[in-house]
Amino acid sequence: MRIMISCGEASGDMYAGALAAELRRRAPEAEIFGFGGPRLQAAGGRLIGEYGPFSVTGLTEAVKVVPRSFAMLRKLVDTARDLRPHVFVAIDFPDFNFKLMAALRRLGIPIVYYVSPQLWAWRPGRMDTMKEYVDRVLVIFPFEETLYRSAGVSVQFVGHPLVDLIRPSQTRVEFLRDRGLKTDAPTVALLPGSRRNELERIAPIVTQAVSLIRARVPEAQFVVACAPNLPDALFAPFAHGHPDGQLVLVRDRTDDVLVASDVVITASGTATIQCALHEKPMVVVYRVSPLTYRLGKPFIHVDTFAMPNLVAGRRIVPELIQDDFTPGRTADETIALLTDANRRAEMVTALAQVRQQLGSPGATARVADSVLEVATSAMSS
Repeated sequence: MRIMISCGEASGDMYAGALAAELRRRAPEAEIFGFGGPRLQAAGGRLIGEYGPFSVTGLTEAVKVVPRSFAMLRKLVDTARDLRPHVFVAIDFPDFNFKLMAALRRLGIPIVYYVSPQLWAWRPGRMDTMKEYVDRVLVIFPFEETLYRSAGVSVQFVGHPLVDLIRPSQTRVEFLRDRGLKTDAPTVALLPGSRRNELERIAPIVTQAVSLIRARVPEAQFVVACAPNLPDALFAPFAHGHPDGQLVLVRDRTDDVLVASDVVITASGTATIQCALHEKPMVVVYRVSPLTYRLGKPFIHVDTFAMPNLVAGRRIVPELIQDDFTPGRTADETIALLTDANRRAEMVTALAQVRQQLGSPGATARVADSVLEVATSAMSS
């Protein structure tokens, strides 16, 4: 059995790695290969290409990687033509994966789309593309199942894989003590993003917000969760701006960082779901280039961006997007959550309700079963 996987960012690689491990438990003889990162590779997937140079956000940012993207697409299609996988699993990353799956479909390869793109929020016309090319869509948010089914797409709600992947290794006290931080001081986690270009836009503003927070809450301390795929130099603004030991950088330990925190400042994206699963009060921030924002805004069909708000169907966590994302606004929202116990408790209760909607444990196992079902059918036909 041959299974091809394609993912294009840190969260997708995390899901791909978990899926590859689950597939190997069920089908040890399966050959798994494709486009991904270190976690897919560590789980036994053979990398035809590595996603790092292609992981950007925004329309104008994406233009810069187009030549490399087309070269990688050709390489992956050539590989698929030679090896003839029995199923192709696309994981999010739609601008790349939509082109790849169309080419593979022309080769007669069955398509499973896992962690479907947010078509309900952005470019809904792509739903027709999903209906045309994809054999099965595996969605991770409950409201998506109805949207896809009403469009005539074969869909299954599998639950959110992070329900299984949340695995802290230390308690709050252990984590803070090991890093020379106070165990009883208000602790703010900083999750500034997993892509180079988003970090370059978000880090300077959050760094300024940290200074404003400390001016009003002097005992506050901060822990930065550094994405594992990004170089240390990108996190330098945090380290250089706060050298006195009340701010530490931690790599690839997001769950432990969240366990140790009281409030989180997080980039919009998968990290907000991690925060919700830990039931941590959060301030969601984001900024893209002004041109990307102007070009994209007319095509956005939702009035909220943070996934916990979308799952809840109402605004339960504050969002500071684009021009609203300033050091002052970020500091104000964070301080309010640090100092207002009632507001913090209300948010925790709402986040607990969001967690319940993200499905039961076993999402990755359900995905593996579905992928193997499609692959087995292809092998027998």
